[in-house]
Amino acid sequence: MYKILAINPGSTSTKIALYENEQEILVKTLDHPSEEMEKFEKVVDQFQMRKDVVLLFLKDNGFDVNKLDAVVGRGGMLPPVKSGAYRVNDLMVDRLKNRPVVEHASNLGALIAHEIASSIGKEAYIYDSVKVDELIPEARISGMPALPRTSTSHVLNSRAMAIKAAKNMGKNYTEMNFVVAHMGGGVSLSVYEKGRLSDIISDDEGPFSPERSGRVNLRPFMDMCFSGKYDKKTVGKMISGNGGLKGYLGTTDAREVEKMIHEGNEEANLVYRAMAYQIAKGIGELATVLKGNVDAIILTGGIAYSKMMTDMIKERVEFIAPVEIMAGENEMESLALGTLRVLRNEEQAKEYTE
Repeated sequence: MYKILAINPGSTSTKIALYENEQEILVKTLDHPSEEMEKFEKVVDQFQMRKDVVLLFLKDNGFDVNKLDAVVGRGGMLPPVKSGAYRVNDLMVDRLKNRPVVEHASNLGALIAHEIASSIGKEAYIYDSVKVDELIPEARISGMPALPRTSTSHVLNSRAMAIKAAKNMGKNYTEMNFVVAHMGGGVSLSVYEKGRLSDIISDDEGPFSPERSGRVNLRPFMDMCFSGKYDKKTVGKMISGNGGLKGYLGTTDAREVEKMIHEGNEEANLVYRAMAYQIAKGIGELATVLKGNVDAIILTGGIAYSKMMTDMIKERVEFIAPVEIMAGENEMESLALGTLRVLRNEEQAKEYTE
């Protein structure tokens, strides 16, 4: 029986989960008060505080960390890496502490995991970092040489659902082709081609979402940016934070939008249908990467709980392939089960290099 601790730092909380093999035995979101977070100048400065909060919670709940077989953290903003597990080594720790690609809470996942695992003589891992990049060469060309396309997507949940779907079908993930739409606060779409994340539509280049604008027309956007009416911070919020459903309807909660629709709000109905339309259009776009050879389309993330949304998408795309609804973020499960495969020697952890 393997015992695994999964750690997923967010901007104002740290989510942890304890697993015994496939069974989740404890899960908790540890909130960090804003007055506490304001004390720290940089994200990395939060490391000790967050680690102490995690250890205190485990102690208060009677769990001895010495019983752990491994610790896994959310993969942070590293230079591009491959999918799957990476052992957290000194080079990764140095990169995330001293030379992060971007300051981001997820960078702390590997650092906390490494510290706890090292203290008990066990290995720490990350799994399916947000910077997984396996794009085919054609997918890297953007049309603007100064801005090549890179891969940033909700790969942790998306790839886990592809692996699970293949298993449910009695097949190997590396033998199948999937198009996955992760629908949360942001929407990203991805292609898993015989096990490779060969192309994506990131949450700033495709469908709009509850809080993000997605793809917009560049010329009027450029004119707006140089109009003198907006500063960089304001424009940034229009892209992420105040875009999408929030921009049109004043809420990021899809349940609230559906309530508006049921009460006869025609604008809410149009905007929600437009979001489904854009997600379906993105799925169709990525189906061409696979030349139509799609084994299944997977709808996942929190918004996949909405039957209204999934029905609207299915209506447009199920001619391409069967549609599987696998709702939820599933991030803690994805971290733990990925690490479990490593412990069982079903998958090999990679060594991080630069």
